Amino acid sequence: MQRKLAIAVHGGAGTWQPERSQKGLEGVRKAAEKGFEILRNGGSALDSVTGAVAVLEDEGAFNAGYGSSLNIEGEIEMEASIMDGKTLQAGAVGLLKDIKNPVRLARIVMEKTDHVFVVGEGAEKLAKIYDMERRNPITELRLKYYEQQKRALLDGKFELPKLSELIKSHPEIFELETVGAVAIDKNGNVAAATSTGGFPLKLPGRIGDSPLIGCGTYADNQAGACSATGIGEIAIRLVLAKTVCNYMENGKTAQEAAEMAINLVNKRLSSTYNSMGLIAVDTYGRVGAAHNSPNLCWAYLTSDMKEPMVSLTAKIAK
Repeated sequence: MQRKLAIAVHGGAGTWQPERSQKGLEGVRKAAEKGFEILRNGGSALDSVTGAVAVLEDEGAFNAGYGSSLNIEGEIEMEASIMDGKTLQAGAVGLLKDIKNPVRLARIVMEKTDHVFVVGEGAEKLAKIYDMERRNPITELRLKYYEQQKRALLDGKFELPKLSELIKSHPEIFELETVGAVAIDKNGNVAAATSTGGFPLKLPGRIGDSPLIGCGTYADNQAGACSATGIGEIAIRLVLAKTVCNYMENGKTAQEAAEMAINLVNKRLSSTYNSMGLIAVDTYGRVGAAHNSPNLCWAYLTSDMKEPMVSLTAKIAK
């Protein structure tokens, strides 16, 4: 089978409301076009996913970069990661307050340090050394959601550990629009990147799956690449991105692997709020996506397509 260039991006699993869905679809389209332009011009998969995720972080329509969710104390704590399938090198950052593009700082961790995961004050120092651009990530819409979320939490007399019950009752105010991208370049190298503002109303210091290699992000030239979105704790418990790559390494297509992983979520963790979405690309450039949430805002573009396929759903695994 002939290999082809391919990129897939997601803007998050969850319930996409009409007030925001059009901007979300426009954002993933723009990100897919940016990422594919890099591939078409001979750029690496790593450059492609970096560029695509940076576009999504800048859009303001997603829970990543500009537009990140606020924690229970009304503060921002962003996370991101990136992985190179050729070398298995990876970089991740967490607890960022005002970095414009967390994915770019994650790449600095990968390429300029001996580490994989740097958070908080250490990550901020690294950003200062490399003169990373800063931006206030709080948008008016995200502040409005925060007030709605806090009010619903207080009115319902819910404790934070029971947040899942509140989410089931009010899914419209708990969109989980983590962003991510996977790509394969002309040399057959794959890469993945993921970025998020984290779970709305999370406890300060909580880390989700997005910066955890193997959970929210994974890439391996022997398998493919995957980026996850949804409830981070679910992806962590199942090491979900690596699980998708394991399926692909064992001969499954990207689509089959994504569906199998969502089925695994539904089978093993059905008793809890388990909203998840996955995008993947295999070593032949075949793209896959699956979710058990009402929506997955995503797009993909391959070398045998003229323009991106953009959608609010993929094949939903029951």
